[in-house]
Order: sequence, then C-alpha cells, then structure tokens
Amino acid sequence: MKVILLRGCLAVFAWLSINAFAAEEPRLSLGSTLYLPIYSHLYHGDLGSDGKPAQTLVSTHVSIRNTDTKTPIRLISARYYDTQGALVRSYLNTPITIPTLGTHEIFVPRTDTTGGSGANFIIVWSAESPANLPIVEGLHADIREARTLIFVTSGQPIKPR
Repeated sequence: MKVILLRGCLAVFAWLSINAFAAEEPRLSLGSTLYLPIYSHLYHGDLGSDGKPAQTLVSTHVSIRNTDTKTPIRLISARYYDTQGALVRSYLNTPITIPTLGTHEIFVPRTDTTGGSGANFIIVWSAESPANLPIVEGLHADIREARTLIFVTSGQPIKPR
C-alpha cells in the first residue's frame, strides 16, 4: 500500500512539474502594451501635525530591454501618467528601434514630483516578426550618505482600450 501511495505521489509531482514548466514557456509576440507602476515619492512613518504622512522622493530609472537574440523591437511610445491618470509627458517624439539584446533607458529625476505616488508608464512596442517579450522595469532609488532605498517595479501586459 505504501509503495502504491508513493508511486501515486511521484506521478502527481511529475505531472505538476511538467505542467508548471510548460506554463512558463516563453512566448513570442508581434507587440503589446505594458503598464509600469512608478513612484515619484513614497509615504511612510506616522501622520504629522498636518494629518499627512512623511514622504521620501525617489528617482526612477526605466529600463526597456529587448530580450530577443534575432529580432529588433520598435518602441512606439513611452507615456508617463500621474496619480490621477493625466498624461504628464511623452518620452518619445518618434518611435525608436531597440536592437537585439539592446536596452532603451528613461530617467525620471528625484526632483520631478509631477507623477505622484501612483504614477505609471504606458509603454507600447512592436516587432516585424514574432519576438520574445521585452523586460520592462522601473528601478527606484534614494541613495544618501546615511541610508539607501532601492526597489524595482515590473511592467505588466494590458489590453489597450
């Protein structure tokens, strides 16, 4: 009975392992729209006498990486929106090509507080032939002598509407 139970457990484990691996199979695309959460500042601590929490400003380094080894991708737009969803600015005047394994970078300085704590980028890319999905990340930082604060946000595909 123990041998049969062990075999059954091993079979279930093998099935789960194979299906988990298959679910993570990289996919190819001709393009997509990505949502990247961005923070121009973070709230923290307790509420002050004015009823508001303390804020720490952070800079953001947006990295758009072409992960394909054969196909360049075309960055069509990189639009920056504030907490209320209003367009702050577009970071591309015209589409650009990111070569295979290349990276396009955007920097939002720490002093730029226009986005707010709920800012985001909407990034649109395309490819002439199916390509690996790009990796899109926002590296947020506040580096000072006494402390360092660094964290990363990741782009998520969305359906444009």
